[in-house]
Amino acid sequence: MHAYLKCACGTSVLHSIKHEQTRNRTNNLVPDSRQPRIRHTIMANTAGQVIRCKAAVAWEAGKPLVVEEVEVAPPQANEVRVKILFTSLCHTDVYFWEAKGQTPLFPRIFGHEAAGVVESVGEGVKELAPGDHVLPVFTGECKECRHCKSEESNMCDLLRINTDRGAMLCDGKPRFSKNGQPIYHFLGTSTFSEYTVIHEGCLAKINPAAPLDKVCVLSCGISTGLGATLNVAKPKKGSSVAIFGLGAVGLAAAEGARISGASRIIGVDLNASRFEDAKKFGVNEFVNPKDHNKPVQEVIAEMTNGGVDRSVECTGNINAMISAFECVHDGWGVAVLVGVPNKDDAFKTHPANLLNERTLKGTFFGNYKPRSDLPNVVEKYMNKELELEKFITHDVSFSDINKAFEIMLKGEGLRCLIRMDA
Repeated sequence: MHAYLKCACGTSVLHSIKHEQTRNRTNNLVPDSRQPRIRHTIMANTAGQVIRCKAAVAWEAGKPLVVEEVEVAPPQANEVRVKILFTSLCHTDVYFWEAKGQTPLFPRIFGHEAAGVVESVGEGVKELAPGDHVLPVFTGECKECRHCKSEESNMCDLLRINTDRGAMLCDGKPRFSKNGQPIYHFLGTSTFSEYTVIHEGCLAKINPAAPLDKVCVLSCGISTGLGATLNVAKPKKGSSVAIFGLGAVGLAAAEGARISGASRIIGVDLNASRFEDAKKFGVNEFVNPKDHNKPVQEVIAEMTNGGVDRSVECTGNINAMISAFECVHDGWGVAVLVGVPNKDDAFKTHPANLLNERTLKGTFFGNYKPRSDLPNVVEKYMNKELELEKFITHDVSFSDINKAFEIMLKGEGLRCLIRMDA
């Protein structure tokens, strides 16, 4: 039987980590002499033991999360237990919490955008060790399947996103429980818990000097939008780019266009109140389809002498998808679809739009391989090429996590940072 350990016993560990985070922000480095001490402290206190800690549990669909004590079992083969320091709320969490359009699975611990520190590792874990700074990711990279070995794909056969799975691959059992009752995982990450267990392939090891309260937002939506532009659309310097949907993902796509040196970044959204904030992300022209009596693709074509060079669709609305494709210039225009449509939607366009050398592409997680590529995205931030602070519009303590849901349901802000130690 496993020994049990209260989360409070890890106070010295958290204090050490917080101290290092302060040094990171101040000195932009982590002294090598301190890193082994953190690792040793974590191993000495908690490795191999069941940890009791706070988690925000969703017991029923659409009901407020309950922050309470749960039990987190040690990691098994190819698994890693992570101390989550910062997490944020994504629309995907809200969608499955509401249980609209899918099979409900409760009780469950949601959360998949986060950053933390490895507490302990299971058998067979080779690339991570206690003390490593990591970003959990909702999709993985086993590095062995045909997708992982391909330079063109990031859709791992083993660890590809699975919204229905509520347990670990190793044995089909959850690592969370309360008084003997299993609590299900979400997207293999479940970051709304002070400690969580994640497959090694779903963790990106990052620069320990990176501030975790900023780079945590790279675990999902921001990387998805950014990569859609940088890795898939690939606009050239001086080109024109249309971004459909100016939420967090769309603005990340705009950020990618800004980084690429696009001269015209056209934001398309039905909500005109988003236009002012979008300027911070490089958007310099705006179109509200409600202001015109013709299809928006025709409006954009007229604005750009035949169409934009690139477009990125980030809403999931099927009509926006069609408009995004039909607004790119013939001969060289490329449209990238990011948003997830309804299951019964059908994409319809005239074949001539393809024959006239327009290209339509899709993307998953911005075509980033989580373990191989995310560390480089973090370095873009560290080198001041990528700005992340402007995506974080709200900040709440873990005990107030339900406020983050309220903010998102009201359509306010972009990302709400949740501080696990507050």
